[in-house]
Amino acid sequence: MTSTETEPASVTDLSTPPAKPAAGDRRRWFALAIVMTAAFMDLVDVTIVNVAIPSIQREAGATFGQIQWITAGYALAFAAGLITGGRLGDIHGRKRLFLVGIGGFTLASALCGFAANPEMLVASRILQGAMAALMVPQVLSIVHATFPAHERGKVFGLFGAVVGLGAVTGPLLGALLTEWNLFGLEWRPIFLINLPVGVAGLILGSRFITESKAPKALKLDLVGVALVTLGLLMLLYPLTRGRELGWPLWGYVSMAGALVVLAALVAYERWKTARDGSPLVELSLFKVKSFAAGIAVQTVFGVALGIFFLVWTLYMQFGLGWSPLKAGLTGVPFSLAVSTAAGLSVQKLVPRFGRKVLQAGALVMAIGVLLYIWESGRYGLSIAPWQMALPLVVMGVGMGLIVAPLTDAILSDVPREHAGSASGLISTVQQMGNALGLGLVSVVFFGVVDDRLAEARERTAAGLAFADGFQHALGWVAAVMGVIFLLMFALPKRPAQHIEGAAEEPSPTPEKEKEPALVG
Repeated sequence: MTSTETEPASVTDLSTPPAKPAAGDRRRWFALAIVMTAAFMDLVDVTIVNVAIPSIQREAGATFGQIQWITAGYALAFAAGLITGGRLGDIHGRKRLFLVGIGGFTLASALCGFAANPEMLVASRILQGAMAALMVPQVLSIVHATFPAHERGKVFGLFGAVVGLGAVTGPLLGALLTEWNLFGLEWRPIFLINLPVGVAGLILGSRFITESKAPKALKLDLVGVALVTLGLLMLLYPLTRGRELGWPLWGYVSMAGALVVLAALVAYERWKTARDGSPLVELSLFKVKSFAAGIAVQTVFGVALGIFFLVWTLYMQFGLGWSPLKAGLTGVPFSLAVSTAAGLSVQKLVPRFGRKVLQAGALVMAIGVLLYIWESGRYGLSIAPWQMALPLVVMGVGMGLIVAPLTDAILSDVPREHAGSASGLISTVQQMGNALGLGLVSVVFFGVVDDRLAEARERTAAGLAFADGFQHALGWVAAVMGVIFLLMFALPKRPAQHIEGAAEEPSPTPEKEKEPALVG
């Protein structure tokens, strides 16, 4: 396969269908395996850290504020850089940016693993997130450039399985590496394990991935990049540090100023569009009802997940006093449920029931959260992993019904020529929501824990403080799932991806060109 064969299928301009590969058929599946491995590495790296938090705090002497930044710093850098990373791939070549990203991610992982203090670890995690922002957007772009439309449904189904596998592998791998304490390195192997995987991805990617660029690549909007980054930092930094610093006045001023900066971003992007048609954010996408609603769903869903996963880990290890391995194994039913439900939703349920599947997922996940709150209150500090299995399975099923088909639902009414920009925005707001949720942990969790710990003098009382904080935070998560359910009414009843994919899969025919445009 040559680069000229892949260019018409760029993420930025999908108006021309990609040429169906012939001689390079086996090569493109190797390329898919490589980019999926990179996506898997990113997913694992997000989840592997949570279970090792107590070990990091104990061995590195990190404060709870620094612990939040070890997770939130990655998410913030990832969110701020995703749109820029996607645009750089269009301009300079997706293979080139993918290799730069995976190389930088591997280097940042080494810096995390050898961090001398919490400050260096936080800085290395921010670098790691920035490199992931160069690497991850190229995955979707390479898929679009390499695979014809009738095969992409199968490819995205594989991505759903990768998400589920990453959710299973991350906590378990983190728990095992922390428990084993390899070479006396404590938590450090959770980052160092990326080194052989990254090096292999770099070598194989340079050989098997075919280069592609957008035929009419736009210029990089540096002012837009600066405004997005500044606005997110002004919003998230006070949320993350506010509790430790006693909620100073400058924090409130900064958060209010963030809204002004983001409003300036919108105004500038409108001007940029009118001037040369090369904005960082394609504002016309928000005129599409399903896209605007889907972006809201994705953002709010990211907030819920950001809160839940960090609070859940702190509850099990600090509140209940469980080992990393015990906490990691407790999450297995949740991860298996997510993976199973994600596969069913894409292959069987959404083609038949459409939007109702996603709404059912929001309600099921809310029910699982409420069940978890009830069990935590009923069994207190004596709760066992098997007692958590039921609410975790219910939550996992709900999450699986949402995560796999949501992107297709959001993109189904988006014009083909804007599919790449739309995909970048989806990833960005998801990570932005995740970072916002991690910042809100200070408010919805640590605020309660601090109040209880001020009165606590015994280990049991301290454990109950974390249990109370956990229940309070999950109440917020349940409320967020209710909001998501309502927002989903604005999504299309039947995403075009599944209608067309079902028609195309058996044998592509010229008639498919008359069907609705495939944009997922």
